[in-house]
Amino acid sequence: MNEAQGTSKAPVTIKKYANRRLYNTATSSYVTLDDLAKMVKEGGEFVVYDAKTGEDITRSVLTQIIVEEEGKGANLLPISFLRQLISFYGDQMQWLVPRYLEQAMAAFASQQEQMRKNLQNAFGNLFPFGGLEEMSKQNMALFEKTMKMFSPFPGQSGEEKQGGTKQDANIDELMRRINALQSQLDALSKKDKEK
Repeated sequence: MNEAQGTSKAPVTIKKYANRRLYNTATSSYVTLDDLAKMVKEGGEFVVYDAKTGEDITRSVLTQIIVEEEGKGANLLPISFLRQLISFYGDQMQWLVPRYLEQAMAAFASQQEQMRKNLQNAFGNLFPFGGLEEMSKQNMALFEKTMKMFSPFPGQSGEEKQGGTKQDANIDELMRRINALQSQLDALSKKDKEK
């Protein structure tokens, strides 16, 4: 997934057994969800298969890692975001959410890395990088505002009762924002390639 490395290694295969133990086939050892979380943070990729059925259960294992991290008090996902995300399951716009989330996270990661580079160039290793927290709050606020365009919760505004005109306008605005975000990503990608 890391395009900066320029190489794409095959992901490590993890097998999950009925006793809930996870087995790393690359190291021939059992691993924990914490080990897999560390692997993700280090840029490693893996796929998880149910040892009995062979079913790819990577998504559910990654979700378990997020639940554990949230349980440790990390609280990266705001409650309002979780409620909005849940509300999209089964919605007619459900197909759009994964792509939007991927692009939003890619843009955020790109901005975060660019901010680190700029601060490091300006201040060397002496700067504590505290400004990233404010940037992440702003990005999350923008993301939550955009998510509210999809489906406001009943009782918040009454817009959900106005019919197709308002909903069509919301969809048009969302598509405009997605296209703008894609243009920004393309520009950042082009700028990185020129360096």
